Amino acid sequence: MTQAFDPDDVARPVFVVDERYDALDEPWRAYRRARLIHVSAGVLTVRTETGRWVVPPGHALWLTANVQHYLSAAEPVQFHSLYADTDAAPLPSQSGAMALDRLAEALLSAAAELLHDKPHDKPFDEPAERLLQVLLDRLSGLPSVPLALHWPRDPRIQRIAEALNANPAEPAVLDDLAGAAGVTARTAARLFVKETGQTFGQWRQQLRLLVALERLGAGASVTQVALEVGYNDVSSFIAVFRDAFGDTPARYFR
Repeated sequence: MTQAFDPDDVARPVFVVDERYDALDEPWRAYRRARLIHVSAGVLTVRTETGRWVVPPGHALWLTANVQHYLSAAEPVQFHSLYADTDAAPLPSQSGAMALDRLAEALLSAAAELLHDKPHDKPFDEPAERLLQVLLDRLSGLPSVPLALHWPRDPRIQRIAEALNANPAEPAVLDDLAGAAGVTARTAARLFVKETGQTFGQWRQQLRLLVALERLGAGASVTQVALEVGYNDVSSFIAVFRDAFGDTPARYFR
């Protein structure tokens, strides 16, 4: 099922929608409910005003209520969206990526079936309500995963971030990038830590890893992706990827 209605018009406090797209360019939007997006096939990129996440299969992104976000996918993608009123249960207080276990995935699939062929303004029966409550209770115990990139707000640092985002393989050092952005390297280094919580080197490496996830998910080879994100040594790329995500690029999407 592809989402064909406005979730904010649904009367139920909690519900799950099964969504499938050949490609996706969902416009910027904020919803009055919190939203959990769980990807089952393909790779989904999610942007907010302060961050970016790349969500591969088996992972999910939790977005708190009223957060502006934008979804995109260059290739076919399938995911569940859970929408929950903020008072429906004790819910995560911050947006972030998480890994779902098999129970949570099964609960999401079962919850999506509840919406099929049912009016959106009608309440669920008691068994359905219990299933949704178990699903909500499960969310708080799921482990977080490093799929986020904090985006700087300072316009000078944003210019550096945007230049690297346009060309992740850019080899220039911070001194050169800062000069082109009209800021000293010392100030740029300080602002990266202040605004993203990472040093410039850590931030650039995380950007490259997330771009790599997008391109691997689209079917590119490991060698091709390594070169596209700035690694001349494929072995080094594989080692950095494994340290970050716990598996090699070749096995990650199996």
